[in-house]
Amino acid sequence: MTTFNTVPDTRPAVVLLHSSMSSKGQWAELMAQHDSSYRFIAVDLLGYGKSPFPAGAEADFSLGHEVDAVNAAIAGKLAPDECFHLIGHSYGGATALRMARQLRARVLSLAVFEPVAFHLLPEDDAARLEIENVVADIHCAAGAQDAARTFIDYWNRAGAFDALPEAQQQRFAAQIAKVKLDFQALLGEAATLADMAALDMPALVLSGERSPQSTRRVAECLAAALPNGAAMQTKGGHMAPITHAAVVNALLAGFLAGAEIASA
Repeated sequence: MTTFNTVPDTRPAVVLLHSSMSSKGQWAELMAQHDSSYRFIAVDLLGYGKSPFPAGAEADFSLGHEVDAVNAAIAGKLAPDECFHLIGHSYGGATALRMARQLRARVLSLAVFEPVAFHLLPEDDAARLEIENVVADIHCAAGAQDAARTFIDYWNRAGAFDALPEAQQQRFAAQIAKVKLDFQALLGEAATLADMAALDMPALVLSGERSPQSTRRVAECLAAALPNGAAMQTKGGHMAPITHAAVVNALLAGFLAGAEIASA
């Protein structure tokens, strides 16, 4: 009988959460570059990639539902109670903040690129009012394509949606129903800046130099609220983890290396 010796995978685990209207594929370059050092676990958030739409939970959809789905997705890839590093971008970043609070004992470090945690801003904050106006425009749009145009143009630039190939426009339009649920979850989240004090692990908050006021403001407030948080600005805008992946990935890799030393 032939026997095989299985060598335990001792690479540190890193959970990756993507932005709205994206998928786990956005982390492909980061994973390929640093696969020898880390065991990456990229997750498709609900309604994106190969993850199902959260049917039946629309009325009360929350970040709690999203985190439950992430936990279920990673359960079979981590040992019970295994610790991991957590990285999130945009909606994935806001989900990461909720997840880190729920699983504080297991999260070794937290890195987020412009988490859209608008619930952290006061209701009269100009940046929050800005994004609430965008959400209102999405809901008032004549159809899914117009709603997707509003969403894509806000995060990129005016005319960005119309410059896309028709197939990509249709794909984004098909995801607008989940985008609406994402905003519902974000603006309905009860956590405040004071609650971020519980996230005392090493943390990095990244933002793009050309990003909208709304996410730059969240990043600024969050970095100040995290006990061990550092803030850095990169080239590009809100979608820099995709458009300027080389720059962002280098910062993430450097942060992970430092966090590993801190956790040793």
